[in-house]
Amino acid sequence: MIITFTPKNWKDYQLIDSGNFEKLEKFGKYTLRRPEPQAIWKKSLSENDWKKQTDAMFVQKGSHSGNWFKNSNFKEPWELKYKLDETILTFKLNLTSFKHVGIFPEQAENWDFIYSKTKIISQKVNAPKILNLFAYTGGASLAAKAAGADVTHVDSVKQVINKANENQKLSGLSNIRWVIEDAMKFAERESNRGNLYNGIVLDPPAYGIGAKGERWKLEDMIDNLLGTLSKILTKENNFFVLNSYSLGFSSIIIKNLIESNFNNLKNIESGELILKSKHGFELPLGVVGRFFNA
Repeated sequence: MIITFTPKNWKDYQLIDSGNFEKLEKFGKYTLRRPEPQAIWKKSLSENDWKKQTDAMFVQKGSHSGNWFKNSNFKEPWELKYKLDETILTFKLNLTSFKHVGIFPEQAENWDFIYSKTKIISQKVNAPKILNLFAYTGGASLAAKAAGADVTHVDSVKQVINKANENQKLSGLSNIRWVIEDAMKFAERESNRGNLYNGIVLDPPAYGIGAKGERWKLEDMIDNLLGTLSKILTKENNFFVLNSYSLGFSSIIIKNLIESNFNNLKNIESGELILKSKHGFELPLGVVGRFFNA
């Protein structure tokens, strides 16, 4: 049986359709058309249906970057909201030359997990310490902070940190600790200092460059990083989330990596993160492994 994790609480976002290596998505008031390498099946809607609904379309040039073609009424930035219990997380979105907009909507499934587990741990630990590595624009950090955590947000790109801080302010939250640094170096330093965290979240890229030019390659370095992180996760009242977008990593690989580096695991689960479309097929958008001990 394939285990899937699907966000259930989106109001502002919807996957409308996917296929022919594209996806059609509604982000708040705008509908975007973007490339999607995993959507190798046929579209459910007609090309004319797609054209009618599209406010902005990304056309790829080369292996990564490309150009957006927008309707005349399209204005940036715009906001997207996600309700997390009594907190409304608010994200500022922009079109980028790498087809991204500042949020990965499938991650809302992990935000719900992080929020609920932090709330449970908070009943035993005052202001649980949560570490978010490769933290991007901060969805996981905001979820943990909304649940009452002491959050450290680490990313190697200053512009991304600035965007996460904007999202924090828009969401009515404060006091997240921002760190611009290579994830591996930060984890090693925390281990040397003996600092411990109740929750660790990481969403590493397949390839990357750190704040000072450090090279990251997922399959070569992820096992060492998990070994270090196992030293800074508390022995109880903890959770851990590992997400991967690498097409070469299955949920079994993620589960094996976690089990080989962490001891006395309870409630471990792994599977595919998916979005369900309004028309057509489910779209897989990564694999996740996570556990919770409390």
